[in-house]
Amino acid sequence: MQEPCQPREGARHGRHSWPQRLGPLTPLVGEWEGNVGVDLSFHNEDDVTGETGYFEKAWFRPIPKQENGRQQLEGVTYQMTAWRHGEEAMIRFHDEVGYLLWEKATGQVMRAVVFRRGIAMLAGGDAGPHEQVLHFKATPGSPSYGLVQNKYLLERAEIKDFQSTFTFHDDGSSPHVSDLLLKLAAAGGEMHHTDRNTLHGVKSYHPGVEHA
Repeated sequence: MQEPCQPREGARHGRHSWPQRLGPLTPLVGEWEGNVGVDLSFHNEDDVTGETGYFEKAWFRPIPKQENGRQQLEGVTYQMTAWRHGEEAMIRFHDEVGYLLWEKATGQVMRAVVFRRGIAMLAGGDAGPHEQVLHFKATPGSPSYGLVQNKYLLERAEIKDFQSTFTFHDDGSSPHVSDLLLKLAAAGGEMHHTDRNTLHGVKSYHPGVEHA
């Protein structure tokens, strides 16, 4: 059973008293909201590149330790959902589900994620147990940290590179950025599709409590 929630205020300062089996993923555990999101992308209906403001909700929940032979992975399952400003009561324009995983022995952090547009990827990078900035990268064709997309997108918005970061500040806030380098048929070349927001915790879970 989940333990009672704790306030998010000062989460970075108090987290060292928590169990640290999740390593650098520990500060993420809980529920988050952010209202300063900016999506920079190509707008097909207007044939221009522009910015869209958005509101975002996210949650990160611990999972049991995963074992692949001698490999041991700690992690969280997560969901991130976004609505354009002014459309919070309407259909969401972004939704992703996945896992963030950390291997203590090798210092590898991984982001296994599926986007509802028909894109799936495993991105990864290096991270120590108390890392304050997590970097993830995936490249098409990579046998380890790679990605796939549906045929329609491959023909019209082929992903050439994916990079993202989560940053943990001492005040408990967590900015995150994701960048897709696209070969965009409509624009006749490559462009960056970038999303950025700053999340603030609204509900904490104890990171030692596993969720199935």
